[in-house]
Amino acid sequence: MKVPMLDLSEQYQSLKEEIFASLEEIMSGSRFILGDNVKKLEQDVADYSSAKYGVGVANGSDALHISLLGCGVKAGDEVIVPAFTFFATAGAVARAGAVPVFVDIDPKTYNIDPAKIEAAVTEKTKAIIPVHLYGQMADMEPIAEIAKKHSLAIIEDAAQAIGSKYKGKNVGELGTTATYSFFPTKNLGGYGDGGMIITNDDDIAETMRVIRVHGSKPKYYHHILGYNSRLDELQAGILNVKFPHLNTWSEARREKAAVYTELLNEKLGDLVVTPFVEEHNYHVFHQYTIQVPDRSGLQEFLKEKGIGSMIYYPKPLHLQPVFSELGYKEGDLPETEKAAEAVLSLPMFPELKREQQEYVIDQIAAYFSNHPAKVKKETSFA
Repeated sequence: MKVPMLDLSEQYQSLKEEIFASLEEIMSGSRFILGDNVKKLEQDVADYSSAKYGVGVANGSDALHISLLGCGVKAGDEVIVPAFTFFATAGAVARAGAVPVFVDIDPKTYNIDPAKIEAAVTEKTKAIIPVHLYGQMADMEPIAEIAKKHSLAIIEDAAQAIGSKYKGKNVGELGTTATYSFFPTKNLGGYGDGGMIITNDDDIAETMRVIRVHGSKPKYYHHILGYNSRLDELQAGILNVKFPHLNTWSEARREKAAVYTELLNEKLGDLVVTPFVEEHNYHVFHQYTIQVPDRSGLQEFLKEKGIGSMIYYPKPLHLQPVFSELGYKEGDLPETEKAAEAVLSLPMFPELKREQQEYVIDQIAAYFSNHPAKVKKETSFA
């Protein structure tokens, strides 16, 4: 049996006619930049997120970068970020001329640990970027309290978490801004790059709109240095077709996650660490991520059996060569480093079949039953 990490073909076939109709309308209308489709998506995503404004940009990385600039982050400022995340989180800080200050994670949720944040605040700190990793929101209330105490902006990196909730609140409700990615693999993904920023702040929203068009307002008059970072009208048209299905897809992901957890607990017990979900959180499972012993051996075995898997993320940001000048070393963020050695994400998409999931779990169980020595040696993470 083949079980890919992600399969978008069934979703595409179910929406094919609507997508082609949307693209035909855009092509016939011949307005390709910041047209009605972008405006509709901006408003719909803002409403969905209980925000006043949506600002469509070229990708999720630019969404972070432009958010930082919109919040007034400048060269030499410091921004607190987790080290266990995709590179774009810290890369956007560096691109803004600021310094990423890395903080360890909560080992249960993989999100930034609020208890570690305040010790990282200095007079140069201007913002915090909590990442809602794998589809579960970070513990936002204590983060918001720290931000308020020190007059810091909060930029929520929700690239993997559109539709998630924290204590009944949506992404962005406790932040200054929040950012989404519409990369094809995301829960709401286009057929190319795309991103969006949401905010309730009138001035920040306007500043970000200006930044995305070369810093121009009115056209050809430039008072600030901006970028060419606009959400494409064609991508917006595709996303407008997909958007009404997002909640259904999120529920399907949650159902698949429940099946995985049930089967893993039944067949492997404490050998595998399944995802921890805070009771007050609505987790949308962009990824279903476990911790396992002998990860490399298991991953190679799964590949041989036709099963996809991914490691998100194998090398923490504080240990990446590009950030070596910041002076971090192994052991500085122990929970982050521990997770990076053990996490493995299993196939996850709304159309995943139960028989595929059963096959995945059967193969994981088969591997560990045949490698008891490696299991015993490498279960110190549990």
